[in-house]
Amino acid sequence: MTKENFQQAIVEAHQRLENLSQLASLAAEKSIGQDSPRELLQQAMTEISISLEELQQQNEELIATRHLVEEERQRYYDLFNFAPDGYLLTDATGIIQEANYAAAKLLNVRQSYLIGKPMAVFVHQTERQKFRQIMLQLQQQGQIKREELQIFHEEGIIDFPAEITAIAVEDSQGKTESLRWLFRDISERHQQEQKIREQAALLDITTDAIIVEDLHNQILFWNHGAEKMYGWQVQEAQGKNICELLSKKTSPLLSAAQKTVIEYGTWQGELHKFTKNGKEIIIASRWTLMLDAVGLPKSILSVDTDITEKKQLETHLLHSQRLESLGTLASGIAHDLNNILTPIMGIAHLLPLKYPHLDDSSLQMLKILESNAKRGGDLVGQILLFTRGSEKKFTIVLVSQLLEDIKQIVQQTFPKFIDINTDIAPEIGMVFGDNTELHQVLMNLVVNARDAMPNGGKLSISATKLFIDEKHARMHIGATVNSYVRITVADTGVGIHSEIIDRIFDPFFTTKEVGKGTGLGLSILMGIIKTHDGFVEVASQVGIGTKFQVYLPSKEGSISQKIEEIELPRGQGELILVVDDEVAITQIAKTTLEIHNYKVLTAQNGIEAIALYTEHKDEIRLVLIDIMMPLMGGETVISTLQTINPQVQIIAMSGLASSEALVQTTGVEIQGFLAKPFTPKQLLNFAQRIFR
Repeated sequence: MTKENFQQAIVEAHQRLENLSQLASLAAEKSIGQDSPRELLQQAMTEISISLEELQQQNEELIATRHLVEEERQRYYDLFNFAPDGYLLTDATGIIQEANYAAAKLLNVRQSYLIGKPMAVFVHQTERQKFRQIMLQLQQQGQIKREELQIFHEEGIIDFPAEITAIAVEDSQGKTESLRWLFRDISERHQQEQKIREQAALLDITTDAIIVEDLHNQILFWNHGAEKMYGWQVQEAQGKNICELLSKKTSPLLSAAQKTVIEYGTWQGELHKFTKNGKEIIIASRWTLMLDAVGLPKSILSVDTDITEKKQLETHLLHSQRLESLGTLASGIAHDLNNILTPIMGIAHLLPLKYPHLDDSSLQMLKILESNAKRGGDLVGQILLFTRGSEKKFTIVLVSQLLEDIKQIVQQTFPKFIDINTDIAPEIGMVFGDNTELHQVLMNLVVNARDAMPNGGKLSISATKLFIDEKHARMHIGATVNSYVRITVADTGVGIHSEIIDRIFDPFFTTKEVGKGTGLGLSILMGIIKTHDGFVEVASQVGIGTKFQVYLPSKEGSISQKIEEIELPRGQGELILVVDDEVAITQIAKTTLEIHNYKVLTAQNGIEAIALYTEHKDEIRLVLIDIMMPLMGGETVISTLQTINPQVQIIAMSGLASSEALVQTTGVEIQGFLAKPFTPKQLLNFAQRIFR
């Protein structure tokens, strides 16, 4: 019951008492001259009794109502005074009439201090105009909601941002009677918003793509990193299905990832995604499940890092490691093969000397045997060059012979559905270069041509001589005024797209499928040709074919065929120590040297060699020693022998290292280096050079 209702009940009680008094007076008047005054009096008393009971009941109700009003007033006071937000009651002009405890605390003053003060004095001077606009709005509209003002406290020294809500109370004539203000300190909210803005700025600064999607794969958030990585602007991406936008379709991996993140809260792994322009990239993605207020899954936060370049480098590193492993394997094989080929070459050369009456057929077979052993040694050298690199040996190279070797390999190994044509100009001449490297260049080109014709086609190999004058030299990058041999390898294969033809010589660039090419072949080819002072040109059309032209400076002159000497260099009884763990090597070297008037001691390992040298050091004139031996390596033996006798003459043997490499890696000094496989002539020439 309100205060107004309580006052109305009191007025009604007084009115009832007055009515009863009038009724009693009327009853007294009527009783004068009446025959039955008892009945009238009885009636009046009954009515008075009823009225008294009603009055008593109303009095009790009034007392109860008063208690309720007091309780409600106390509750209102408690709510008003102890509310967490500041509450002010002002008149229509903004003069404070009431203020709660929270308002006084926020403004850092006593409650009594606020009464009678204009509210405007607590508003920052820079926002006084805004406060006047709020007052005008209250007069016109009756309320404002969630406006912000800078409010002072501590005597105008410190201010804080406040959120203001206000309502105007009107009197019975409709005029503004008072204003009720509710305000709260939102400094913490501003700090949180600033933190969010800073975090959002960090999200946009990062190069990673940060994406939020709902459980139905709809994109909710898309940062600048995602724009840069995938090419889609935020307005283009938001609301789209992320699988359709970036993955074209939902893959089993994506479904498994979503299931995992919902079950366990996180997932991470590699995904293949597509940019706006259709480029496929490799992504390292980390997913985190986001929960709502009651702990239920609501969205998925993903952080994507582009690792395409990293994966390519890893692939290239694996290729390099594979080549390194292949090189290690090839070195071991080369060592064994050269040890096998050396006796074959030696025996093929020595048999005609031991049996001078062999028929022509037998001599021809021995020459074929020796020739093939040499070819085997060359092949070992090519393997070592490809896998590890070796010392370049520039000599005169017959172009016709080089191309004939390539032709034979192609005809014997390429599929029969590839038609092979050769056109080598007469008197094509020769070039100065490394035969093994040039062989590698041409093999690379013909193999690429074969791979470009998986369904068959035509492979053409041709060579011609030409002179490039100053005018034409300016038209060909890398050319000089000179005579050149131009070798052309052409195919009718799939061709090369014009967009990538300028990149085919870049290291690790390949158009072949994964596992079918390292991307190093053409890069190595270009490097080899440049070291030979040549240049390369390429032309291609998709669906028609490709043509590579290799230009090498021509070497003028002719090669005179020298007649081999019947008598090889002979010794004068010098003692030579031959050291090799291969019995066949020591035997063929011993036989060769003894036939040509040398004395020979043999040792199968380093320990035995040191023992023999110590015993015969005054007689031994030369030590022929293999570098790679078990128990004690050749370089250790050499160092020991040089300690025993600093003037010892040493020729090292190996199928792997050169004398220069040996000096660089071990620091030992030697008088010569004999590469395996070697011929008896090479061995005897080395020996003669030492004993001159």
